[in-house]
Amino acid sequence: MTTPTDLYCVMGHPVAHSQSPWIHGRFAELTGQTLRYTLRDIALDNFANSVRDFIREGGRGCNVTVPFKFQAVALADQVSERAALAQACNTLTFQDGNILADNTDGVGLVHDIEQNAGVVLHGKRVLLIGAGGAAAGVLGPLINAGPTHICVANRTHQRAADLVARHQAPAALQNTELVVHDLQGLKASFDVVINGTASSLGGHGVPVAASVLKPGALAYDMMYGAAAQGFMAWAAAHGAVPRDGLGMLVGQAAASFYIWRGVTPPAAQVLAELRARLGQA
Repeated sequence: MTTPTDLYCVMGHPVAHSQSPWIHGRFAELTGQTLRYTLRDIALDNFANSVRDFIREGGRGCNVTVPFKFQAVALADQVSERAALAQACNTLTFQDGNILADNTDGVGLVHDIEQNAGVVLHGKRVLLIGAGGAAAGVLGPLINAGPTHICVANRTHQRAADLVARHQAPAALQNTELVVHDLQGLKASFDVVINGTASSLGGHGVPVAASVLKPGALAYDMMYGAAAQGFMAWAAAHGAVPRDGLGMLVGQAAASFYIWRGVTPPAAQVLAELRARLGQA
């Protein structure tokens, strides 16, 4: 008798570009875990039904990407503290008939910035562009890293204001000044600029002026591959150090893998292999 293979997936739209199946497959190989991880491109009006269908098929958990991170929290029976603060989820676990929601985006981002890029966030001035699911998931861990100032700028001012309001208490504990601003009219410059919008994915222009970049600033796009090239080229042309979100992708995946399997995978090795695989070594 063969042992059933545990099923996992990533759900989003679009999702064909995702490297998550390769990453989790490699994690499984290197840690001796048996699982199958697939892509699921979900119709915009069918996320909840798709999750329930996957559970009926024997799914053990799934990652959630654009544009379903807010919907994922609403489905959950139990929500982690960091997912509740973000009101966004990228990791669902199906256990004993319950749906558990968590968010590993922020820990993946902070680890990539501090450990892989070598930029210490403590004491820095940070601009977070966007207030959607991706940005919401990283704000809490960014605050915990101890920057002196974080500005959240978004096309829709009220969404950014709501996000900032939810995070004022943890910001106060860290002595981090947390403010909201419109995308236009930003006059300050920052040590770290993080693009958490879907502008890269849609091929749109950079949503802020180059004046936000201090000389030598880290300019980080949460997207990776071709989707991040426009933002990275803009950053390099204006004297910043560009970085894509591939390390964040691997870092959040490693945290999700640990939640599901109780095993810490070798994220640094897999990131190096993935960059080589994508011709970025």
